[in-house]
Amino acid sequence: MSKLVICEKPSVAKSIASALGVTSRANGYFEGGGWLISWCIGHLVGLADAAAYDDRYKKWRYEDLPILPAPFRYVVSEEKATQFHILRSLMERPDVTELVNACDAGREGELIFRLVYEAAGCSKPFSRLWISSMEDAAIREGFADLRPGADYDPLYQSALCRQKADWLIGINASRLFSVLYHRTLNIGRVQTPTLAMLADRDGKIVLFRKEKYHHVRLTLEEAEAVSDRIVSPEDAQTIRDACDGQQAVCVSLVREKKTEKPPKLYDLTTLQREANRVFGYTAKQTLDYAQSLYEKKLLTYPRTDSRYLTVNMTETASVVLHLAARVPPFDACPEFFPDVLALVNDKEVSDHHALIPTLELEKADVPALPVGERNILLLVCCKLLCAAAEPFVYEAITATFDCGGHTFTAKGKQVLSQGWRAIQEVFRSSLKEKPEDEDAGGVLPALMEGQVFEPVSASVTEHFTSPPKPYTEDTLLSAMENAGKEDMPDEAERKGLGTPATRAAIIEKLVSGGFVERKGKNLIPTKSGVNLVTVLPELLTSPKLTADWEQRLNEVAKGQASPEDFMDGIKAMAAELVRKYSHISEDGQKLFQPEKETVGLCPRCGKPVYEGKKNFACSDRACQFVMWKNDRFWTSRRKEMTRKMAADLLKKGRASVKGMWSEKKGSTYDAVVILDDTGGKYVNFKLEFPKRKDGVHGKK
Repeated sequence: MSKLVICEKPSVAKSIASALGVTSRANGYFEGGGWLISWCIGHLVGLADAAAYDDRYKKWRYEDLPILPAPFRYVVSEEKATQFHILRSLMERPDVTELVNACDAGREGELIFRLVYEAAGCSKPFSRLWISSMEDAAIREGFADLRPGADYDPLYQSALCRQKADWLIGINASRLFSVLYHRTLNIGRVQTPTLAMLADRDGKIVLFRKEKYHHVRLTLEEAEAVSDRIVSPEDAQTIRDACDGQQAVCVSLVREKKTEKPPKLYDLTTLQREANRVFGYTAKQTLDYAQSLYEKKLLTYPRTDSRYLTVNMTETASVVLHLAARVPPFDACPEFFPDVLALVNDKEVSDHHALIPTLELEKADVPALPVGERNILLLVCCKLLCAAAEPFVYEAITATFDCGGHTFTAKGKQVLSQGWRAIQEVFRSSLKEKPEDEDAGGVLPALMEGQVFEPVSASVTEHFTSPPKPYTEDTLLSAMENAGKEDMPDEAERKGLGTPATRAAIIEKLVSGGFVERKGKNLIPTKSGVNLVTVLPELLTSPKLTADWEQRLNEVAKGQASPEDFMDGIKAMAAELVRKYSHISEDGQKLFQPEKETVGLCPRCGKPVYEGKKNFACSDRACQFVMWKNDRFWTSRRKEMTRKMAADLLKKGRASVKGMWSEKKGSTYDAVVILDDTGGKYVNFKLEFPKRKDGVHGKK
């Protein structure tokens, strides 16, 4: 008798086969020792498109909305059908008595396995493998503690609800607003609020008006004291004149001891944010690198939203800490005694613990890894070491001075204990990065209250208020993670837009859809992106919808809420959208029309000339200037006027057209077409022929 193990990816199946001692490879699976180990290739089975329910849905029409399938239909992905048939044949083998769901331990992994199981018509019992590491020991431990598949039925129902709800709102809202605005508009309950945040920030930047202000600065031997903001340049100059060459007295000296606790371990979002900040990686690149390291057994499961470890990992974490400390550049860090217990909190761990390196680090050739994977692994090592190190302790010093009745302030700090920052600085210096917090105040000289400085030098500096900064992937991921939190109860486990596993894909979808573009590290909404957010109802642009969904889906996953009630609410929402938004204004319909690009200026009236399907015409209809693409002048020679020719004619009055005429021998000439706008509605063309090198002229 055999057990069939179904994994999410071939690489995972290979790791599991290795851990279980299964070495024999067949077509699409491994076999040996009573095990059959095969794999899906991501989602093998998915929801059918709308057209699968009725041919009339092939066209997008308002009168066909809302589309509410009952029941939903599923289809096997065409390009992955071969692997599905292999899995089905393995399920049907008489010697296979039970199955193991070894897809990724999370909501989507549960969905991938269950849909294949259902589509294959399998009814054999199955159990669940739930692990957070691909190390051999972790895999064997997971197989020794397989859980009943039925324990995860609520998680499966939650995954189905998520999939069907996204289909219902995505299909109906996308078709509805695409039909209304005559432009394909892909709308999603996570990507649309994300786009709204980008558009809102862009609007604040566009509307920002900078304001000038001034500081008066006093030079006090080895220190500098600065006034508050002064709007008026005259006031600033008056204070400067009153203080320059005068006496300044230290009237207050405040010393405050401050402690910065070590950072917490990485979840996926904080890893993506820091990788974007330090290396400029996109969220998707970081996820891909982390996933590859996971499959190479060097990192634990990356799609996690936890930043702590569980108590039973204390010993493993202690060993991994010492391994990480040996990896360059961390081998140059000062010795410290790691506090492993600071990494542990069972209450803060949901499906998976925080991201850390694995015990395989001992055998890894880190310098030989691809540069992206190496950088991510070193980031995770650095975070692990920092999280277990001592706090960073310093003394913040604020000195206040009086000069001529005006107040000036100097700030500085004195480091008492570098703690975890020593490790971070070693890592950052290996990347040749500038140290952080340079503006937090330098080292002040020894000062005392009542100390007098005389004479002092005063000067005025001019400054401007700064606009909000555009979102980068770092700051956008943070905004997505925190979006809608004010609308969520404190006990809600999942908050924000999307999940750590989906946020990277959402950003990529917005970019590929033409609604957002990357400019360096910045993410900027396009005109279409801003327009889309403008025309959609708040229901679809507010993060409250997806925050509410995630909370309710989490309740379904725990068996605390009914999946039927959830879906009834989604169907009602789709129907209400269609009912409420049945038509739009004429101006609204023009929002998504592509902007016309000017070909040139009209030789008659000077207004822009635009390209049409059949001509190049003046934008002022009263002018009536036009150049026809299919004029007999061109068609008789089997030619058509091109955009470049039209632009040249309008700009230079002539355009070079090669190969239009030929002598009997077939040799070609260059013809020059000269624009003559003295004839009425149509352009008159005058032809000139240049001399050939042999002195022979062409003929008309």
